[in-house]
Amino acid sequence: MRKRVVIAGGGTGGHLYPGIALAKALKRQDMDIEISFVGTQKGLEAKVLPHEGFELKTILSAGLLGKKRLSRWISWVKLPVGTAQSMCFLIRKRPDLVVGVGGYASGPLVLSAWILRVPILIHEQNSIPGLTNKWLGKIADKVAVSFKESAGFFSRDKVTVTGNMIREEFCQPREAFPKGPRGLFRVLVLGGSQGAHSINVAMMEALESLTSKRGNIHITHQTGESDFAMVKREYENSGFSHDVRPFIDGMAEQYRKASLVICRAGASTLAEVTACGKVSVLIPYPHAAHNHQEKNARVLDAANAGELVLDHELSGPRIAQSILRAMEDPQRLEEMEENSYQLGNRDATEKVRQICMDLLEDANRKSGHAGKTQGNYVLSCF
Repeated sequence: MRKRVVIAGGGTGGHLYPGIALAKALKRQDMDIEISFVGTQKGLEAKVLPHEGFELKTILSAGLLGKKRLSRWISWVKLPVGTAQSMCFLIRKRPDLVVGVGGYASGPLVLSAWILRVPILIHEQNSIPGLTNKWLGKIADKVAVSFKESAGFFSRDKVTVTGNMIREEFCQPREAFPKGPRGLFRVLVLGGSQGAHSINVAMMEALESLTSKRGNIHITHQTGESDFAMVKREYENSGFSHDVRPFIDGMAEQYRKASLVICRAGASTLAEVTACGKVSVLIPYPHAAHNHQEKNARVLDAANAGELVLDHELSGPRIAQSILRAMEDPQRLEEMEENSYQLGNRDATEKVRQICMDLLEDANRKSGHAGKTQGNYVLSCF
């Protein structure tokens, strides 16, 4: 009987793209699997998933922590509504499995799956799990984690260290991501899927310090929606070769061409950077839960695979200094690229896919013993 997978959640690229990676891996294994996503209308999933060919069901859901009193009250109102919507959706889909990978839709969907006795797998991307996944880990059948440091937060008999899931296009042979500068020195600037104002401003300020190298540099810059017009105008006035977009599709191709990546230090971003063997200037988001982005960045900095710049240290001259150092010492850059590639984990998606298949087979056996027809497949992507 045809299996169905529902991937719920997203919100940001750090949660959404691991879910997409897993969905595609499951489809490669069995093209008959029907995969849908559950998320929110305001999340990145509403923009990306239609182009990926996956169905999206939206529910009401929002974060509960770090909000003002009125916003927190509205979030608490949304929670039971989102849970009811999730229950109805799962009853209609009759899933075999729910997989959670982070985001606002995770809690309602996984809770609903637990009530309906659907097997659950959750995936934790960060070194220190958030409160939601700590709680969901108690009701999940299996937990996959990206860092061995986070394994201790979950039951030993449930947890497997898999690494962070990335899409197949990031897992190409080393030759697909050439080492060292190639013609123009190409700088890829990323602030995450929603952009980062402090990085955008610092990069604009850095242009003045880079004017002597203007003919040797090309900058590709993902700005986010709010800063797009301002950043584009500054580049046009600067005379630098540039490609400015609010959001970049086809990120693997951008990594392939990049000589240096300037970015935040979310777990998914670092998984992609190291899988491609790219050198990065890492600017951790200062308000990330448990300061996990700084901890992520320090791993690469200590391995001489990237350079850590704290957000409060960020300035135009500081960014320009990092770019010039990379341009003027190609041997050092090549050594750092090799260190980055060695840190990359290119089989995490396959490991998580195998856990899914094991849970599905187990559910199918139990269903057969009970004399029931096989249900469906739900992938919850938080």
